[in-house]
Amino acid sequence: MLLRNYTLTLICLLTFSVYGQEYSGRGKDITSILKNTAAFSQAYIDNDFSKLTSFYSEDGKIFPDKSDIIQGYEAIEKKWTLPKHIKVISHKVTPKEINVMGGYAYDYGYYEGATKNTKEDTTSRFKGKYVIVWKKENNDWKIYLDIWNSIE
Repeated sequence: MLLRNYTLTLICLLTFSVYGQEYSGRGKDITSILKNTAAFSQAYIDNDFSKLTSFYSEDGKIFPDKSDIIQGYEAIEKKWTLPKHIKVISHKVTPKEINVMGGYAYDYGYYEGATKNTKEDTTSRFKGKYVIVWKKENNDWKIYLDIWNSIE
């Protein structure tokens, strides 16, 4: 009886944790997109804006909240680069859906994080929603279009 209850509880927990995330496409492609998403967040936390920019396609574009469309590696890196006294201390992306269709994929969900202002010794939290269109380049998934906006 105890084993049965444990098994049922485990099934319910696993079902609940995956519920709300829909992935469609080849598992290898989904895994690659998820890996690149995690590496993007880590580059942001590491303040490695050159590496962060490398996750965009050659013709990649970003659509920041309350800003014009920005394209090109140099302009994208400039937009992402933070002042020296601002440090990203956390960044997490939670995809709700990833759908791979040939050489393109889309991904949408939520992001959240925090920054530390070392001049003022303050921490700011942020969160929002995003949509990314991925493009396969040289057998790797790159961000082609990246739009996000904050949630109050």
